[in-house]
Amino acid sequence: MSENRINEKKISVRKQKVKKNHIREKLIFFTALTVILLIIAVFARKLCPYDPYAQDLLQAQKAPSAEHILGTDRYGRDMFSRVLVGSTTSIYATLLLVAIVTVVGTVIGIVCGWCGGIADTLLMRISDLFLAFPSLVFALAVAGVLGGGIHNAVIALAVIGWPKFARLARGLTLAQKDSAYLMAVRMSGSSTLKILFKHILPNIAGQILVTAVLDIGTMMMELAGLSFLGLGVQPPAAEWGSMINDGRSMLQISPWMVLAPGAAIFITVMIFNLLGDTLRDYMDPKQRAKTKN
Repeated sequence: MSENRINEKKISVRKQKVKKNHIREKLIFFTALTVILLIIAVFARKLCPYDPYAQDLLQAQKAPSAEHILGTDRYGRDMFSRVLVGSTTSIYATLLLVAIVTVVGTVIGIVCGWCGGIADTLLMRISDLFLAFPSLVFALAVAGVLGGGIHNAVIALAVIGWPKFARLARGLTLAQKDSAYLMAVRMSGSSTLKILFKHILPNIAGQILVTAVLDIGTMMMELAGLSFLGLGVQPPAAEWGSMINDGRSMLQISPWMVLAPGAAIFITVMIFNLLGDTLRDYMDPKQRAKTKN
């Protein structure tokens, strides 16, 4: 019986290691895809076969062909070139937005979780107020007040995006607050800032990072939604949401005008979501413990 148990345990450990290696391979693969996306977004203008803003009405609404692989829009502009250039705005504006809400929300959450008191109560009630409204509806209201433009769209979504990270960081900080190692750090005379950013932040950074990566897809679609409604990037600048808006009236006649930027959003969001899911699995402490045992 004891030999059977030992053999079963060995098989279980072997399966866990195989699973861990599979997750690591998936993480490398999706990270590579993400890096490729970012490189394309950086060098998009140089990769364009045509000027994305050059109009040629004689080539208007041409179907996809060898000359224009994704067709042309109503002004004769090459759709493939515009999708490439639009990636720069869509991807990097989204990454900037996620960086802002992650940093602001995490700092607020850590401070509230550590200090408590009136500031904690006030900021958490404000976050409850923001979370009570549908995010896109609230962002529409803020963007409508600020006016159109990609910068105002980022600000509008940042205003309603930080509470999620603030609540997460606050909960993680409260879980760390009464731990034995932090009590020892406090007794050693460390300053509050040193405790917050040298001891607490590194311990909660993993979960914050996973949440941020998983949030990229959502933020990209919300940013594209604002542009689609005319509150984001303004014409003639290329951005995937505004390009869908430009082509929606021609959907039955020239569907590629909508399908090309729509497919770009779908592929990009899918890659970032799969990267986030794989990163979450890879950083799962339960999975690590099983592998070690």
